Amino acid sequence: MIPMRPAYGAALVELGRENEKVVALSAEVHNSDHSFMFENEFPDRFFNVGIAEQALVDISVGFAMAGYIPFANTFATFFATRAVEMIRTHACYGGAKIKLMGAYSGLSDSFDGPTHHSVTDLAIMRSLPNMTVVVPSDPRSLPVFLKMIAEWDGPVYCRFNRNEVPAVFDSSYTPKLGVAYTAREGRDVTIIVCGVLVARALDAAAELEVRGVSARVVEMHTIKPIDRDAVLDAAHTTGAIVTAEEHSVIGGLGGAVAELVADEYPVPVKRVGVNDRFAETGPYEQLLDAYGMSVSDIVTAALAAIEAKRSRG
Repeated sequence: MIPMRPAYGAALVELGRENEKVVALSAEVHNSDHSFMFENEFPDRFFNVGIAEQALVDISVGFAMAGYIPFANTFATFFATRAVEMIRTHACYGGAKIKLMGAYSGLSDSFDGPTHHSVTDLAIMRSLPNMTVVVPSDPRSLPVFLKMIAEWDGPVYCRFNRNEVPAVFDSSYTPKLGVAYTAREGRDVTIIVCGVLVARALDAAAELEVRGVSARVVEMHTIKPIDRDAVLDAAHTTGAIVTAEEHSVIGGLGGAVAELVADEYPVPVKRVGVNDRFAETGPYEQLLDAYGMSVSDIVTAALAAIEAKRSRG
């Protein structure tokens, strides 16, 4: 298990060393998400706007228009609620090159309850024209994506976890935005997954193998633009799909995959995630299990997808 927030802070500092046009802004969360590390290194390129998420976005757009690469920082849920009008109208409409870093994603701010849980942000952000949506899976992949996000032409929303999470990838991991990564091959069912649930999906695939089921695991780190080829290849090759995400089953990764499959090549799709409800407070891992995102939930969904495939003949 590796902490996510220090990995982000260190990666942001490294990015600042490589490019003097990188600036960081915070809505008073710099101690929480560790963007204070950038503040310590580059105090003249760090701006704390206070608890004012709408201003955070608008000031970031101004920096982008002036030729800078602004990384705006607040909790994921506040980008997707308090600041969404400014993101839509001032960032997305004009294609501003701002980078929205949504910390404490999913249920990872577990003890602060529903006001701070973020299980609708992917659905909201991917609905905005011109917005790119990214979900790194572990602390080793986050710095890799940060460099690509800085170079990406246009607004990017990136959500990342608060807590220590399993290290899934090593130094050989070389992803590309918009291109899914196949973490495990399989022929009977494909698990398309993002974020912290990648580790659980791999565990589920191992359990399925014991049961004689061959499961492909595809890390869909870029929710938008989604890798159409990877999804449709999964549909054609395995004929059954499970999506898994630390998010509502409505509108996020599961919604994106289901929409594409329904349009292009209909096969059974089972979605693992939060089932249209608010979560309670509690220990993080227990919340994941309680709200339908356990390894056994993924296994059950995979078996159901395979059964649905077989029933179709």
